[in-house]
Amino acid sequence: MGELDLEYRTAETRYRAALVSEDTERREAGEELETRSDREWPEIMSGFELRQVALALDEGAALTGRTQEIVSELRSQGGYRGVPVPWEALEMRAGEAIAADNPDPISTRPIIERLFPTSVAAQMGGSMINIGTGETEWPVTTSAVTAGWQATETGNVPGPSAYTTLDRPMAPDHTLGIQMRITRKALKQSGAALEQAVRRDMNGAIQQELDRAVFLGSGASGEPTGLFDASWGLTSTAISAAPTWDAFRTEVTAFITANAANGPGSVNLMIRPEVWDTMDGAVWDSGSGITEWDRLQKNIGKTVMTHNALGDPAGAPLATDALLTTNAGGVPPFFVGTWGAVDLIRDPYSDAQSGGLRLTALTTIDNTISRTVQMRILTDIQ
Repeated sequence: MGELDLEYRTAETRYRAALVSEDTERREAGEELETRSDREWPEIMSGFELRQVALALDEGAALTGRTQEIVSELRSQGGYRGVPVPWEALEMRAGEAIAADNPDPISTRPIIERLFPTSVAAQMGGSMINIGTGETEWPVTTSAVTAGWQATETGNVPGPSAYTTLDRPMAPDHTLGIQMRITRKALKQSGAALEQAVRRDMNGAIQQELDRAVFLGSGASGEPTGLFDASWGLTSTAISAAPTWDAFRTEVTAFITANAANGPGSVNLMIRPEVWDTMDGAVWDSGSGITEWDRLQKNIGKTVMTHNALGDPAGAPLATDALLTTNAGGVPPFFVGTWGAVDLIRDPYSDAQSGGLRLTALTTIDNTISRTVQMRILTDIQ
């Protein structure tokens, strides 16, 4: 009996150890399955080659490897006249950038910010998203829920306020086209360098026009409605004077009092280079040499200078506009959406006589705002 009891206890100990080991393995396997897709997608996307796409359109060469897998997957999810190119393929990858100090944004940023890390729209707090098909909208809270105290021992607290929302839709109504011409000599001579050239040129062209349209789009002739359009109902204030930190501080204070910003450090300011030139030349304290630009940089969260997303100075005296944005409770001030992938189409006729390759890249883009209190327009900055 003693021997049987000892054998039973030994078997039970081994059984419990096996259960513990199995449970640990199951947990590790579950974590592996949950995170595998996040790792595999960037790995597969890093192997996409635009050079293969260019050669396939020019010579009819067959796609191979990861490029062929990604193109097949994109085709199964939407219709494309040409070869679908994922947005991630336009990112500037390590070893292929122009300068050695360029970032390596492969899997650390949202979809478009990863492609355009220096985009004005991204720096001003816009949320860049990718939409498969159909329309997308964001319900944004617009109700002003109030709190109140019980006035008497038997009295009631103030009645409930209606919780209301406002939908901000985005629709695939605006298609941007980028045309590129590649000569026959470039196709035969450049080799792998063609990969870098096509990606860099397409990236720069889309980024430049995207920034302009998001802020200055007319809403007509196929363009989306830019944020400076009066239809959004954003608060607009005329400075009617030279730019100073005191003038900007007044608008930042309005952000804070509207509970849209916690302080000047959470506010983004977009200006033209001429405003920087004026402020940097205006000495606030002659004794210390502190300029108005120094005061602005000390207090504001982020300053973005652009000549593309803001209109040229006009009038007498010359005046321009500026834009203030802030993220309220983690909600971005505006959204920029793209539909599907970039549709890369070959024109076989225009350059047929010279043996060149003409490519047209089509992408559908739209933008919308979240809350109007998260953005303010400043006009007549002289």
